[in-house]
Amino acid sequence: MTHKQHSIHPTAIVSNEAEIGKNVTIGAYAIVEGNSVIGDDTFIHPHAIIRSGARIGKHCQIHPFSVIAGIPQDLKFHGEDTLAIIGDNTIIREYATINRGTASKGKTEIGKDCLIMSYCHIAHDCLLKDHIVIGNLTQLAGEVEVDEYANVSGGTLVHQFVRISKHVMVQGGSKISQDIPPYILVGRDPLIYCGLNVVGLRRRHFTSEQINTINEAYRILYLQGLNTSNAIATIRSSCEQTPEIESITSFIQESQRGIVKGSMA
Repeated sequence: MTHKQHSIHPTAIVSNEAEIGKNVTIGAYAIVEGNSVIGDDTFIHPHAIIRSGARIGKHCQIHPFSVIAGIPQDLKFHGEDTLAIIGDNTIIREYATINRGTASKGKTEIGKDCLIMSYCHIAHDCLLKDHIVIGNLTQLAGEVEVDEYANVSGGTLVHQFVRISKHVMVQGGSKISQDIPPYILVGRDPLIYCGLNVVGLRRRHFTSEQINTINEAYRILYLQGLNTSNAIATIRSSCEQTPEIESITSFIQESQRGIVKGSMA
């Protein structure tokens, strides 16, 4: 059926308790459950499933057979009222599954301007910030955090509670069980530091001076044979204390799982 403010295919099943914004399109055989919100100008493609607890922003694309706000795959979940939040302008491709939160955090959240490719799984209580790309078949376990402008290539497996920092590039097929500090490339098997994400940084308009300062910090961390505490102390004493250096040192000091190793480790 077509309404003044949105278009719903006659075969779609849409709860009267769903909140549908302006100019929303809901395709054939899609299902939209109650206690869900779909923002203005969003396109719900045929056969997509929007479950209770979904909060989808404006100008999003939810592609066929994806499931937003599915029940968490966590035995500690007991039916509590939780959310799965999708930010504006984010694209969720075919067969992706985004589970809602548990009592731990109450929500799974994906930020603005993200691309979640086909067959990805984003588990309960994950937090993905803005401008993130998650490649095909990548699987994020519960309570994983991914910071802005990270690019996680296809077929990657991410252990629960891992943090992937901003402007990171992850090689396809990686297995991640430790935290990944900002601005770097990681790859190989087992996973190690492989240098700076220079291409990504230049695309984000980092200056040569900023990139050189970041590079010096990681040279100290990974190439001088220091333990982590001594490396952090050396970075703080010898590098210009820019916002980028603060991001690096703070991330490492706050890590609960330890950071990815270097080739000398």
